Amino acid sequence: MTSDVTPPATPSTTPPAAPAVPSAATRVDAHHHLWDLSLRPQTWLDPPEMAPIRRDFALSDYASATAGTGIGRSVLVQVLGDATETREFLALAERSHTVAAVVGWADLTRPDLADELVALAASPGGALLRAIRHLVQGEPDPRWLARDDVRRGLRQVAEAGLAYDLLVLPHQLPAAIETVRALPELTFVLDHLAKPPIAAGGIDPWAGLIRELAAEPNVTAKLSGLITEAAWDDWNAAALRPYVDVALDAFGPSRLMFGSDWPVCLLAGSLPLWTETVSALLTDAGLTAAEQEAVFRETATRVYRLEE
Repeated sequence: MTSDVTPPATPSTTPPAAPAVPSAATRVDAHHHLWDLSLRPQTWLDPPEMAPIRRDFALSDYASATAGTGIGRSVLVQVLGDATETREFLALAERSHTVAAVVGWADLTRPDLADELVALAASPGGALLRAIRHLVQGEPDPRWLARDDVRRGLRQVAEAGLAYDLLVLPHQLPAAIETVRALPELTFVLDHLAKPPIAAGGIDPWAGLIRELAAEPNVTAKLSGLITEAAWDDWNAAALRPYVDVALDAFGPSRLMFGSDWPVCLLAGSLPLWTETVSALLTDAGLTAAEQEAVFRETATRVYRLEE
């Protein structure tokens, strides 16, 4: 298992002032996690720098973390390459008033993937499965997405009526772009803007690749996971602005969605802090109330079919 985050230190940032987005009570968090260390190992939490989040995180903890943020619905995203975890998440979502969709895991390379997707859909809560994700960022082959067996699996994901969450690093974006072009029938959701090199202060070639990816109409993206790509103990909204501006220019608000990446975000800041930071960045970028509503609610609602 490879981490869904790129290390070094711990939080200490003050939230920027930002006006509330209209209809805030309907905000959707399109990306958060949960885990119970007693159920299965989370070896990606073993490094010392991960100590702040090396504990259980339950739905009740998430409810406390979102209090006062206006988040009313969420998308629960897989953590491990483990179909049992996905089934547990689906059952949990079925009992939850908050989790409106699940992004699960399935082995894209297995010959009977179509049968596995049918079985997942038939399991308790299976109707809330909206997308599949694999931790592509941990694959040593930068062209893993271009493999024939992976592409075959992605076609079966599309045939099952599901979307696919792209978790890639900047050097894997060329293969992601090729794959998106090869599969126009599949909706792709880019997680964490492909983890731009914020801490290093670099923006190219990431920015050009993001624009190239965004030129394909079957891709949307999440404003998520950015504070853990910055210096964990020394970031502010200004440090993130160039990357958010690239995303806004490339995708537009109708193809961007807000995600907290909680509890991973706790390495660099609280969920309310990140929510306020995104709101401030969108306001500073001149987005109208309706455009901010798209980022905070409408895009995720449409892509993950939250009204169904």
